[in-house]
Amino acid sequence: MQRWKATVSYDGTLFAGYQVQPEGRTVQSEIERSLAKMHKGGELRISASGRTDAGVHAIGQVFHFDSSLAIAPERWVKALNALLPGDIRITEVEAAAPDFHARFSAQKKEYHYRLLTCPQPDVFRRNYAYHFPYSLDHGALEDGMRMFLGTHDFTSFSSARSAVEDKIRTIYSFQMETSTDEILFKVSGSGFLYNMVRIMIGTLLDVGQGRIKPQEIGEMLKKKDRSAAGKTAPPHGLYLYQVTY
Repeated sequence: MQRWKATVSYDGTLFAGYQVQPEGRTVQSEIERSLAKMHKGGELRISASGRTDAGVHAIGQVFHFDSSLAIAPERWVKALNALLPGDIRITEVEAAAPDFHARFSAQKKEYHYRLLTCPQPDVFRRNYAYHFPYSLDHGALEDGMRMFLGTHDFTSFSSARSAVEDKIRTIYSFQMETSTDEILFKVSGSGFLYNMVRIMIGTLLDVGQGRIKPQEIGEMLKKKDRSAAGKTAPPHGLYLYQVTY
């Protein structure tokens, strides 16, 4: 039995999320269905680096699985992509150590969030960037991003529905790239809580509009109360960009 590490990209628009659910189409169920076909109908479970919500995209999601099939890595990629729908693509498969775990072996994750700043919505990007045609103070945004750096208890920036008890995480970097009609936020950290990136973005948009001061983010962190932070930004602007091991 060989353990395999796979990297997958997917367009989250038509998915109810990553994780298998009783109702709704999910990324995990599509991949497991394809693997079952390759294993002559035998049930096979995969484990991912983490879940993504409905509408959230991935460029470098990682999952692992165990298989008795003797298939070369490049053949895994070709065979799976031949069975998967067009909104899921396996980009790499490689042999992994028996104790490798896509979630627990991860050292760092990076998420990107795309903000569309043009006056009118773009019909071709409506599912891939959050349209926000309002004036933003870029200096204030950068000051706000710096407030998240380091190790903090992110209870205020986690969904109240999160069942995770340990909400301490470390943010290694938080950057912003601007173009004519887009702002791209890039954040990397030791790990992220449920809705954490989207709540951070929603709060930063309040900062950029002058509704709150950048320094208030520090007070929000100290309060450890979800109601202290800003709104949760929509899912379709979010991308799981990379997982580092």
